[in-house]
Amino acid sequence: MANEKRVDFDIGVSYENFSQRERELSNNVQARIQNPLYGIPRETLLSQVESFAREQGMEDIESILKKGALLAQSPKDFENIPDLDEADKQVIRRETTHKWSQPRDLYLTVLVCSLAAAVQGWDQTGSNGANLSFPMEFGLLTDAGNPEADKNEWIIGLINAGPYLASCFLGCWLTDPLNYLFGRRGTLFFCGIFCTFSVIGQGLAQTWPQLFVCRLLLGLGMGPKATTSPVFAAENTPANIRGGLVMSWQLWTAFGILLGFCANLILFQTGDIAWRLQLGSAFIPAVPLTIGIYFCPESPRWLMKKGRYHAAYNSFKRLRNSELQAARDLYYVHCQLVEEFSILKGSTFVGRFVELFTIPRVRRATLASFVVMIAQQMCGINIVAFYSSTIFVVAGYSTKQALLASFGFGLVNWVFAFPAVWTIDTFGRRNLLLFTFPNMAWTLLASGFCFYIPEGSPARVPMIAFFVFIFAAFYSPGEGPVPFTYSAEVFPLTHREMGMYAYIIPTFQVIFITNCRSWAVATNFFWASVLSMTFPRLLSAFTSVGAFGFYAAMNVVALIMIFFLMPETKQRTLEELDYVFAVPTSRHISYQLNTFLPYFIHRYIFFRKAQLMPLYNFDEVELVSVFERGPRQ
Repeated sequence: MANEKRVDFDIGVSYENFSQRERELSNNVQARIQNPLYGIPRETLLSQVESFAREQGMEDIESILKKGALLAQSPKDFENIPDLDEADKQVIRRETTHKWSQPRDLYLTVLVCSLAAAVQGWDQTGSNGANLSFPMEFGLLTDAGNPEADKNEWIIGLINAGPYLASCFLGCWLTDPLNYLFGRRGTLFFCGIFCTFSVIGQGLAQTWPQLFVCRLLLGLGMGPKATTSPVFAAENTPANIRGGLVMSWQLWTAFGILLGFCANLILFQTGDIAWRLQLGSAFIPAVPLTIGIYFCPESPRWLMKKGRYHAAYNSFKRLRNSELQAARDLYYVHCQLVEEFSILKGSTFVGRFVELFTIPRVRRATLASFVVMIAQQMCGINIVAFYSSTIFVVAGYSTKQALLASFGFGLVNWVFAFPAVWTIDTFGRRNLLLFTFPNMAWTLLASGFCFYIPEGSPARVPMIAFFVFIFAAFYSPGEGPVPFTYSAEVFPLTHREMGMYAYIIPTFQVIFITNCRSWAVATNFFWASVLSMTFPRLLSAFTSVGAFGFYAAMNVVALIMIFFLMPETKQRTLEELDYVFAVPTSRHISYQLNTFLPYFIHRYIFFRKAQLMPLYNFDEVELVSVFERGPRQ
């Protein structure tokens, strides 16, 4: 193995010495441990299981643990494991043939986490309808010529931005201590309390500062909830169906947005208290979230991290169809934890955070994930999610018509999120964005130009709404889910917790994402707060045409950033991604500019035959981690 020839993914560079290749990648990051049981002789493995059972006081299930360890070591070769009887093998076969046949407690966990996403969406859109009336309640609507007009526009924006300001500066960063002290369930209970009483407080506010404070308190619940609930679902879910859940956060957040628009439409005719009910109605999904979370089993991985192995095994039994599967996952996670702690030994939170920007391989992942996340705010989706009712009223709709149009936006946003379940792994993350961003740009621009249609024309507002709906249809299967999925998979084991703290999505194979998800959730919420705070003033200064044109231009800027700075990750193992992000950013930019762009122009504009030279060559690389150290004794 030491003299095995390997081909680097940076084309044309070969390595005669494998240990040299290992050092080169080590300088970027310690690669992912693919399977901690790889290469361990059978007798050694069984002896290790015996020691594990004694240490944890689990001798009563030692025999099933041994079966589980052998299965975890060779999951694809289970038919040839003599220790498994036919009943055991049938259970494992059903993981493939009936993969969605899972215990009730697992689906309860998924349901509760979906409720958490719906709460997130409803909280976002409660202010959309309320924006039409609460400024009048607090005397914040003044004529354009009034010196107070500019100040009041900033106040309205600040109120709308309140939850996101609190989330990015404090709420997200509470995730680590809350999870450490209270676990996944306790953290979500904490979030449910804040997301219940703070929104009720919004409806009871008597002054705009009181409303602002309540929205700040809402952010203390939104931040930890957005980072914890996807992790909770991912840690409790078997690997063979976890991929389907990667999409669930965005899908059910979009559904929560739709529910918020429904509530705005239903409640707008309640008179002076309409805005209070529209803001306060978001407590509805938060109540079953708060109650339901304690009927779910705690994350076994969190329990094991706390050394509570008996409780973790009981939790696994509630989440799996058989004790064999529970034992397999228990021992496999234990071995992953040993590997993780050995890698992170001596590493501090601050140290790993700094390494997000100093280790080349990790820095490239940080840059790429930052690009797709900030692009989600640059595209302008949240000016519609937060202010669509205001936009349609300015265009000439009545309050009811504006709320109906906003409901239409929410419906399109939700329905078109479904195709991403298939396209994200077939069409690809990068390709989806390169296709949808130009379309989002022209639809926003077209919607803005429709404001030039004379007022009173029956075509004016329907055309504006039509292009806004098309914009949402392009956004939902592209920039909606891609940032979360992409950011979940680009970081290596050693830094995935740190990097993913900022993005609201679970990974496919990571074992613990308990800490450090705040960097990207905070990034996302910070720019959401900037967007929410500035749009009222932007709308007044630029007019509707200028505001829509501005965000159309931002889509073009985001497209350029994605084209040059975002590598594709479709259908690549997490280990292969270590090689993808080992390619220097300068080389990736050069390839896109000098190779891919000319190919695209020749092939799809001039319709000439052209051959694309690949940037990566995976053919000569074994799908075994370069850090596998051979058989372990």
